[in-house]
Amino acid sequence: METQIKVSNKEKVVALLKSMETGDKTPVSYINPEKYIQHNLAVADGLAGFGAVLENAPEGGFKVNTIRAFEDGHYVFTQTDYDFFGPKIGFDVFRFENGLIVEHWDNLIEKQPANSSGHTQIDGTTTITDLDKTEANKTLVLNFINDILVNGKMEKLQGYFNGDNYIQHNPNIADGLSGLGQALETMAKQGIRMEFDTVHKVLGQGNFVLAISEGSFAGEPTSYYDLFRVEDGKIAEHWDVMETIIPETNRKNTNGKFNFPN
Repeated sequence: METQIKVSNKEKVVALLKSMETGDKTPVSYINPEKYIQHNLAVADGLAGFGAVLENAPEGGFKVNTIRAFEDGHYVFTQTDYDFFGPKIGFDVFRFENGLIVEHWDNLIEKQPANSSGHTQIDGTTTITDLDKTEANKTLVLNFINDILVNGKMEKLQGYFNGDNYIQHNPNIADGLSGLGQALETMAKQGIRMEFDTVHKVLGQGNFVLAISEGSFAGEPTSYYDLFRVEDGKIAEHWDVMETIIPETNRKNTNGKFNFPN
């Protein structure tokens, strides 16, 4: 008797992303052909839009190495090292219905050299722990972004961290709260403002939490994807991808950059 091996949603996503490199046709069957809502504004809607990206691959194709993958209810979110029309780091979010992918969001940024603390945009631990603390960790991250980044309540900042023990993977910021403070000071001197207006979605699995927010950077509408590792109720590590939101005239779909279902 044949045993059907059940493929998890997380495994489906990792296989689908890898198929952009390998050309494997099987993982495309994990997308619902009748309903695939695309929130990458540079890609057309539906399965046809996904196919068009593959057809327009540069000579030598794409390279895809998914570093981290997480599952939260009907969502899977990943952090991937791409060569996608040039070396990039990306976060992808997929929503499932009845075992099939029906919706996709992402943020991409060009790959940068290591920061002044020696961390790259993707290194660090990948081990998922504290599954029983997922909801508490999501709440912590949501409160941090609303308190500090949206509402500017800087007097609450230190309460979210264990002293200066904070590993930073943003290419322009050094480790620790001290590094964050220096970066914000430098930006202020240059007249660059980083504003967070709305948190659209918070997803998590155990000690890892991804927050997806909207705001502006240097006056440009910006999508912020921030991945945090939480340890003992404090923020311990941070990776991020900021992407400028393209104007409506250049968009290939009308689904919006966010618009997560309730």
